[in-house]
Amino acid sequence: MRAHSVSRRLLISVTLLLAVFFGVMVALLDARFRDMAQASLRELLDAQIVALIASAETDDSGSMVPSLQIAEARLTTPGSGLYAAVHGSGGRMFWRSPSAAGSLTVFGAAQQPGSREFHYLYGARGERLAAVSRGLRWEDETGSARDLTFTVASSLETYDRQLQNFRRSLYGGFAVVTALLLLALALFLRWSLSPLRRLAAQIRDVERGERTTLDERWPVELAGVVGNLNTLLQAERTRIARYRDTLGNLAHTLKTPLAVLRTSVSGDGPVAKAVNAEVDRMTAIVEHQLRRAATSGGVSVGAQGVAVLPLAQDLRSALLKVHGAKDFSLELAVPPQLLFVGDRNDLFEALGNVMDNAAKWCRSRVRVTAAIAAQSGEGPRLLLSIEDDGPGIRAADRDRVLERGTRADQHTPGHGLGLAMVREMVELYGGSLALGESQWGGTRVELRLPGRIR
Repeated sequence: MRAHSVSRRLLISVTLLLAVFFGVMVALLDARFRDMAQASLRELLDAQIVALIASAETDDSGSMVPSLQIAEARLTTPGSGLYAAVHGSGGRMFWRSPSAAGSLTVFGAAQQPGSREFHYLYGARGERLAAVSRGLRWEDETGSARDLTFTVASSLETYDRQLQNFRRSLYGGFAVVTALLLLALALFLRWSLSPLRRLAAQIRDVERGERTTLDERWPVELAGVVGNLNTLLQAERTRIARYRDTLGNLAHTLKTPLAVLRTSVSGDGPVAKAVNAEVDRMTAIVEHQLRRAATSGGVSVGAQGVAVLPLAQDLRSALLKVHGAKDFSLELAVPPQLLFVGDRNDLFEALGNVMDNAAKWCRSRVRVTAAIAAQSGEGPRLLLSIEDDGPGIRAADRDRVLERGTRADQHTPGHGLGLAMVREMVELYGGSLALGESQWGGTRVELRLPGRIR
């Protein structure tokens, strides 16, 4: 599974933290607002019930007659949302405000003198009401006393509307603040991590062969890493150059004694023939090992891109001359923008060996095709396919001919090192070589190597 980038991880982590923090803050502020609104509502109801008690009088018949203008003018308007009543301990209703007509009939249980209760009621239309009931002992002018309960109820419609408006403003405000913070954080992370993105882009350019070193000016935290990478790149190039120079000197050193040995043994005798055959074999083995060692060793960091089409065209011209006595066509289907990421000599040797084998064994036709194919878990791959219409290689012999010193046809001249060398070179680049049957019944050789599009 592909890992997320550092900036994405930071952004996701901070987003989650902000969501949790703002969620807790919204819950706390909402609870605090509800408590304050409810406390304010209770204080309002307490004030109204005190005003109701203060305005209450007893008429000549002994009934309670509060002064509504003094208590609250809304008590005179039916369905105004503010209701009041005075009832006794036995459930007898002494007085009910005109506003309660058709809206509220039940005002709750009677209270003991001196007690107070805050509770909720439901009106005739199902609306929720907040109510305060206070019990007291009322003495009239004649000195008789009775236990009364004064109740004031207020509709919660206004309260609920205020709560909804507050929540809407709260959620909208926090959403805007969160969006602005995340935007600012994204811009900050983009600016802060821009050196890392630049470093990653330059490393990709080095891998693609588009540059040889990294820039020298970096933040302090990255300067040491970049310096070490540049040192490593320079050391790698120096090591490969020195390695190849040493191998070139070794090649000349070994070829000279072999040439002297060949000229020293002359004649057509069996001993001379045996010695010369072994000298030829030793020469081929030495050349093979030197070529194998001289191979760049795979996709080294900073490898340049090599255009495939010009190299294939050079090989085509050379092979048509070498096999000029043979009437055959050599087709190239290679897009000009395809590049091989590696050493040109390695590709020249590998492709030349395979194309030479195809030209040697074909009847009348050879075709070379190239394309870029994506490979799971890796970068783009250069897919080279060389097909001919020759006798082909039996399926049982395909693995065997890739072994060093083995040939499918023992009567054909050669040392059996070509395909083995190609396979070893391809494997050094992390690629693969596969043998199959062409559409004409001959051999198809497929090479997968590091590559890209120009």
